[in-house]
Formats: sequence, structure tokens, C-alpha cells
Amino acid sequence: MGKIILRDHVREDWIDYNGHMNDAEYVRAFSWGVDALMNVIGITEQFRDQNQYTMFTLENHVCYLVEMELDELLEIHLSILDYDAKRVHAFFELYGNDGKRAATSEQMLMGMDQEAGRAAPFPEAVFAKVTELAANYTPAEKPKEAGRVIGIRKK
Repeated sequence: MGKIILRDHVREDWIDYNGHMNDAEYVRAFSWGVDALMNVIGITEQFRDQNQYTMFTLENHVCYLVEMELDELLEIHLSILDYDAKRVHAFFELYGNDGKRAATSEQMLMGMDQEAGRAAPFPEAVFAKVTELAANYTPAEKPKEAGRVIGIRKK
């Protein structure tokens, strides 16, 4: 299991016409997970302002596994699948009540120099924290949802 990076709950305005958490709100929760990851590795609001450095999401693949209900507690867990000098291949899992695994989000994140408007290597201290996270939270086996391709299987 990955690092618990966020704890929250399902809000009333996240419930859709089907009576459960709307698909867009899963993405919102995972986006908050990215924000939490950035804080853990040192890319805080103050750091962004002072250094004009941030992270962008390049790609995001969400798998919806189980419905989340109103007021249900949620946790976002983080694993690092891979990384290099300026990218993190992150895998987030959303858990609900009683440890129910409700959704996953595989993401490619990239460090960005905001002044230049282009990708840039992680600052040294940030890279050290990414390396530490990867050492502690890289799964022994790739999660089954990681690396999936969308398509209709032909029989």
C-alpha cells in the first residue's frame, strides 16, 4: 500500500444524479492528491512563488472501481512507479470506508520552470525527496490498473 497523502470526505455537492460521487469529483480528489504530493516534496505555495517552479500533469488515467457515497471518508494513497530528473510517474489509489478501493489514477507529472514556460529538472532538494518517496513507496509489482490501454476487447 502506498503513502497516505490525503484524508477527506465526500461532500454533498459531489453527489450526482446517480446518487453517488460524480466522476469529475474523483479527478478532483486525485488532483488534491497531486497538490499534497507537491507539498511533501517541497513544492509548496511559497516555493512556487519564490522559485517560479511547479509541476504540471501531463497525462492522467482514472479507473473507477466502486461507488463512493455521501459523507464517506476517503483516503488518497500514493505510490511512485518511476521517476527521472524532471518527471514522476505516480499512481494514486482512492480508498473509502472499511478500506474499500474505489478508484485509481495513474499520472505522469513534470517539473516546470514557470518563467521559461518549459520543463525543467527538479531542484536538488525536491529531487532528493522524490528519490526518498520512490525508495519507500514503489510497489514490488506494478498495479493491475497501471499502463492500461482503453479499448474494446475483441472476442
